Amino acid sequence: MTRRPGFPARSALSPAPAAAKERPGAGAPRQPMPGPVAPVQGVGLDSGAVRARMVSRLAAQGIADPRVLAALGSVERHRFVDTALVNQAYEDTSLPIGLAQTISKPSVVARMVELLLAGLPGGKLGRVLEIGTGCGYQAAVLAQVATEVYSIERLRGLHEKAQANLRPLRLPNVHLLFGDGMVGFAKGAPYAGIIAAAGGEAVPRTWLDQLAIGGRIVAPTVMPGGQQALVVLEKGEREVRQSVLETVHFVPLKSGIA
Repeated sequence: MTRRPGFPARSALSPAPAAAKERPGAGAPRQPMPGPVAPVQGVGLDSGAVRARMVSRLAAQGIADPRVLAALGSVERHRFVDTALVNQAYEDTSLPIGLAQTISKPSVVARMVELLLAGLPGGKLGRVLEIGTGCGYQAAVLAQVATEVYSIERLRGLHEKAQANLRPLRLPNVHLLFGDGMVGFAKGAPYAGIIAAAGGEAVPRTWLDQLAIGGRIVAPTVMPGGQQALVVLEKGEREVRQSVLETVHFVPLKSGIA
Protein backbone atom coordinates (compact mmCIF):
# COMPACT_ATOMS: atom_id res chain seq x y z
CA MET A 1 0.00 0.00 0.00
CA THR A 2 1.45 3.40 -0.98
CA ARG A 3 2.35 5.57 1.97
CA ARG A 4 0.74 8.99 1.83
CA PRO A 5 3.09 11.97 1.89
CA GLY A 6 3.38 13.92 5.10
CA PHE A 7 4.91 17.01 3.52
CA PRO A 8 5.93 16.95 -0.15
CA ALA A 9 9.07 18.75 -1.28
CA ARG A 10 8.49 22.49 -1.04
CA SER A 11 8.45 24.54 -4.22
CA ALA A 12 11.26 27.07 -4.37
CA LEU A 13 8.64 29.76 -5.06
CA SER A 14 6.45 28.80 -2.11
CA PRO A 15 6.90 30.47 1.28
CA ALA A 16 8.35 28.25 3.96
CA PRO A 17 5.68 26.74 6.22
CA ALA A 18 5.41 28.00 9.76
CA ALA A 19 6.48 25.65 12.53
CA ALA A 20 3.49 23.49 13.30
CA LYS A 21 2.25 22.91 16.81
CA GLU A 22 0.82 19.53 17.56
CA ARG A 23 -2.89 19.83 18.28
CA PRO A 24 -4.59 17.81 21.00
CA GLY A 25 -5.42 14.38 19.70
CA ALA A 26 -2.91 14.37 16.81
CA GLY A 27 -1.55 10.87 16.44
CA ALA A 28 -4.26 9.37 18.67
CA PRO A 29 -6.29 6.35 17.54
CA ARG A 30 -9.30 7.13 15.36
CA GLN A 31 -12.22 7.05 17.75
CA PRO A 32 -15.21 9.23 18.62
CA MET A 33 -14.41 12.24 20.74
CA PRO A 34 -17.40 12.85 23.00
CA GLY A 35 -16.07 15.82 24.97
CA PRO A 36 -15.50 19.43 23.90
CA VAL A 37 -12.33 20.12 21.96
CA ALA A 38 -12.18 23.87 22.52
CA PRO A 39 -11.81 25.76 25.79
CA VAL A 40 -15.21 26.73 27.14
CA GLN A 41 -14.80 30.45 27.39
CA GLY A 42 -16.41 33.65 26.13
CA VAL A 43 -20.09 34.44 25.93
CA GLY A 44 -22.79 33.95 23.32
CA LEU A 45 -21.50 32.79 19.96
CA ASP A 46 -17.95 33.43 21.14
CA SER A 47 -18.36 30.75 23.77
CA GLY A 48 -16.40 27.55 23.28
CA ALA A 49 -19.48 25.71 24.58
CA VAL A 50 -21.38 26.61 21.40
CA ARG A 51 -18.70 25.04 19.24
CA ALA A 52 -18.39 22.09 21.61
CA ARG A 53 -22.09 21.29 21.15
CA MET A 54 -21.64 21.40 17.37
CA VAL A 55 -18.64 19.06 17.64
CA SER A 56 -20.63 16.65 19.82
CA ARG A 57 -23.33 16.50 17.14
CA LEU A 58 -20.68 15.85 14.49
CA ALA A 59 -19.24 13.00 16.56
CA ALA A 60 -22.73 11.55 16.98
CA GLN A 61 -23.13 11.66 13.17
CA GLY A 62 -20.00 9.53 12.75
CA ILE A 63 -17.09 11.98 12.45
CA ALA A 64 -14.42 10.09 14.36
CA ASP A 65 -11.02 11.65 13.62
CA PRO A 66 -10.02 13.70 16.69
CA ARG A 67 -7.95 16.03 14.48
CA VAL A 68 -11.06 16.96 12.52
CA LEU A 69 -13.21 17.41 15.61
CA ALA A 70 -10.53 19.59 17.20
CA ALA A 71 -10.29 21.72 14.04
CA LEU A 72 -14.06 22.25 13.81
CA GLY A 73 -14.14 23.06 17.51
CA SER A 74 -11.42 25.69 17.26
CA VAL A 75 -12.67 27.72 14.27
CA GLU A 76 -15.45 30.21 14.99
CA ARG A 77 -17.87 29.66 12.12
CA HIS A 78 -20.03 32.66 12.99
CA ARG A 79 -17.20 34.96 11.90
CA PHE A 80 -17.57 33.67 8.33
CA VAL A 81 -21.31 34.21 7.82
CA ASP A 82 -23.33 37.37 7.21
CA THR A 83 -24.60 39.23 10.27
CA ALA A 84 -28.23 38.50 9.43
CA LEU A 85 -27.54 34.75 9.52
CA VAL A 86 -25.18 34.63 12.46
CA ASN A 87 -27.67 32.87 14.74
CA GLN A 88 -27.65 29.90 12.33
CA ALA A 89 -23.85 29.68 12.22
CA TYR A 90 -23.60 26.52 14.35
CA GLU A 91 -26.57 24.71 12.86
CA ASP A 92 -25.80 21.92 10.41
CA THR A 93 -26.89 23.88 7.39
CA SER A 94 -25.34 25.59 4.40
CA LEU A 95 -25.78 29.35 4.27
CA PRO A 96 -25.53 31.93 1.46
CA ILE A 97 -22.33 34.01 1.41
CA GLY A 98 -23.10 36.14 -1.66
CA LEU A 99 -22.50 35.83 -5.41
CA ALA A 100 -24.76 32.75 -5.52
CA GLN A 101 -22.29 30.78 -3.37
CA THR A 102 -22.68 29.08 0.01
CA ILE A 103 -20.71 28.06 3.08
CA SER A 104 -20.96 24.28 3.38
CA LYS A 105 -22.62 22.48 6.28
CA PRO A 106 -20.26 21.77 9.19
CA SER A 107 -20.94 18.05 8.72
CA VAL A 108 -19.91 18.22 5.05
CA VAL A 109 -16.72 20.15 5.85
CA ALA A 110 -15.89 17.64 8.57
CA ARG A 111 -16.63 14.65 6.31
CA MET A 112 -14.47 15.94 3.45
CA VAL A 113 -11.55 16.87 5.68
CA GLU A 114 -11.75 13.49 7.40
CA LEU A 115 -11.63 11.77 3.99
CA LEU A 116 -8.60 13.89 3.08
CA LEU A 117 -6.82 12.71 6.25
CA ALA A 118 -7.85 9.05 5.91
CA GLY A 119 -4.81 6.79 5.74
CA LEU A 120 -2.64 9.28 7.62
CA PRO A 121 -2.69 7.76 11.12
CA GLY A 122 -1.56 10.82 13.06
CA GLY A 123 -0.05 14.27 12.90
CA LYS A 124 -0.65 16.84 10.20
CA LEU A 125 -1.10 16.44 6.49
CA GLY A 126 1.43 18.22 4.27
CA ARG A 127 0.64 20.88 1.70
CA VAL A 128 -3.04 21.08 0.67
CA LEU A 129 -4.74 22.83 -2.25
CA GLU A 130 -8.32 24.00 -1.76
CA ILE A 131 -10.41 24.75 -4.84
CA GLY A 132 -13.02 27.37 -4.01
CA THR A 133 -12.10 29.51 -1.00
CA GLY A 134 -15.58 30.92 -0.60
CA CYS A 135 -15.76 32.86 2.65
CA GLY A 136 -12.58 31.21 3.98
CA TYR A 137 -14.10 28.92 6.60
CA GLN A 138 -12.86 25.61 5.23
CA ALA A 139 -9.39 27.11 4.67
CA ALA A 140 -9.30 28.01 8.38
CA VAL A 141 -10.30 24.44 9.27
CA LEU A 142 -7.68 22.99 6.92
CA ALA A 143 -5.05 25.21 8.53
CA GLN A 144 -5.50 23.21 11.74
CA VAL A 145 -4.81 19.82 10.11
CA ALA A 146 -2.29 20.66 7.36
CA THR A 147 1.15 22.23 7.47
CA GLU A 148 0.38 24.54 4.54
CA VAL A 149 -2.82 25.51 2.70
CA TYR A 150 -3.14 27.11 -0.72
CA SER A 151 -6.72 28.19 -1.40
CA ILE A 152 -7.84 29.51 -4.77
CA GLU A 153 -11.03 31.44 -5.55
CA ARG A 154 -12.27 32.53 -9.01
CA LEU A 155 -14.70 35.23 -7.78
CA ARG A 156 -12.90 38.39 -6.76
CA GLY A 157 -15.66 39.44 -4.36
CA LEU A 158 -15.36 36.20 -2.40
CA HIS A 159 -11.57 36.25 -2.53
CA GLU A 160 -11.63 39.68 -0.89
CA LYS A 161 -14.26 38.55 1.63
CA ALA A 162 -12.10 35.57 2.61
CA GLN A 163 -9.10 37.86 3.02
CA ALA A 164 -11.11 40.08 5.37
CA ASN A 165 -12.46 37.09 7.33
CA LEU A 166 -9.10 35.38 7.74
CA ARG A 167 -6.90 38.41 8.38
CA PRO A 168 -7.80 38.67 12.11
CA LEU A 169 -6.97 34.97 12.60
CA ARG A 170 -3.33 35.47 11.51
CA LEU A 171 -2.90 32.00 10.04
CA PRO A 172 0.66 31.98 8.65
CA ASN A 173 0.19 28.68 6.83
CA VAL A 174 -2.78 29.84 4.70
CA HIS A 175 -2.15 31.44 1.30
CA LEU A 176 -5.15 32.89 -0.56
CA LEU A 177 -5.02 33.03 -4.35
CA PHE A 178 -7.29 34.74 -6.87
CA GLY A 179 -7.50 32.66 -10.03
CA ASP A 180 -9.04 29.79 -11.96
CA GLY A 181 -9.31 26.80 -9.66
CA MET A 182 -9.70 24.37 -12.55
CA VAL A 183 -6.03 24.89 -13.45
CA GLY A 184 -4.94 24.50 -9.82
CA PHE A 185 -1.71 26.15 -8.67
CA ALA A 186 1.33 24.48 -10.15
CA LYS A 187 3.86 26.59 -8.24
CA GLY A 188 2.78 25.00 -4.96
CA ALA A 189 2.76 21.41 -6.24
CA PRO A 190 3.09 18.60 -5.37
CA TYR A 191 0.19 18.52 -2.92
CA ALA A 192 -0.47 15.88 -0.29
CA GLY A 193 -4.18 16.59 -0.71
CA ILE A 194 -6.59 18.55 -2.90
CA ILE A 195 -10.11 19.38 -1.77
CA ALA A 196 -12.82 21.02 -3.88
CA ALA A 197 -15.87 23.01 -2.84
CA ALA A 198 -17.51 22.88 -6.27
CA GLY A 199 -18.56 19.97 -8.47
CA GLY A 200 -17.86 19.39 -12.15
CA GLU A 201 -18.42 16.64 -14.70
CA ALA A 202 -14.99 15.20 -13.94
CA VAL A 203 -11.94 15.94 -11.82
CA PRO A 204 -9.60 18.10 -13.93
CA ARG A 205 -6.44 16.37 -15.11
CA THR A 206 -4.39 19.32 -13.85
CA TRP A 207 -5.35 18.46 -10.26
CA LEU A 208 -4.10 14.91 -10.67
CA ASP A 209 -0.88 16.19 -12.23
CA GLN A 210 -0.30 18.46 -9.23
CA LEU A 211 -1.09 15.73 -6.68
CA ALA A 212 1.83 13.93 -5.03
CA ILE A 213 2.19 10.17 -5.34
CA GLY A 214 0.25 8.78 -2.40
CA GLY A 215 -1.87 11.93 -2.25
CA ARG A 216 -5.64 12.16 -2.27
CA ILE A 217 -8.30 14.33 -3.94
CA VAL A 218 -11.72 14.80 -2.34
CA ALA A 219 -14.21 16.46 -4.66
CA PRO A 220 -17.91 16.46 -5.56
CA THR A 221 -18.41 15.12 -9.09
CA VAL A 222 -21.47 14.88 -11.33
CA MET A 223 -22.50 11.26 -11.88
CA PRO A 224 -24.11 9.86 -15.09
CA GLY A 225 -27.58 10.31 -13.59
CA GLY A 226 -26.98 14.04 -13.09
CA GLN A 227 -26.58 13.99 -9.31
CA GLN A 228 -23.38 14.94 -7.55
CA ALA A 229 -21.52 12.43 -5.42
CA LEU A 230 -18.47 12.77 -3.24
CA VAL A 231 -15.49 11.18 -4.99
CA VAL A 232 -12.10 10.27 -3.55
CA LEU A 233 -9.13 9.78 -5.89
CA GLU A 234 -5.93 8.20 -4.56
CA LYS A 235 -2.83 8.56 -6.73
CA GLY A 236 -0.53 5.56 -6.81
CA GLU A 237 2.72 4.94 -8.65
CA ARG A 238 0.94 3.36 -11.64
CA GLU A 239 -2.75 4.06 -11.28
CA VAL A 240 -5.40 6.28 -9.71
CA ARG A 241 -7.96 4.55 -7.52
CA GLN A 242 -11.43 6.11 -7.38
CA SER A 243 -14.11 5.70 -4.71
CA VAL A 244 -17.63 7.08 -5.19
CA LEU A 245 -19.37 7.88 -1.91
CA GLU A 246 -22.56 9.62 -0.81
CA THR A 247 -24.71 12.08 -2.75
CA VAL A 248 -23.90 15.75 -2.13
CA HIS A 249 -24.98 19.12 -3.50
CA PHE A 250 -22.35 21.76 -4.27
CA VAL A 251 -22.28 24.77 -6.56
CA PRO A 252 -21.04 23.99 -10.10
CA LEU A 253 -17.32 23.96 -10.84
CA LYS A 254 -16.57 26.72 -13.36
CA SER A 255 -13.50 27.93 -15.20
CA GLY A 256 -12.18 31.45 -15.54
CA ILE A 257 -12.33 34.37 -13.12
CA ALA A 258 -15.03 36.92 -12.40
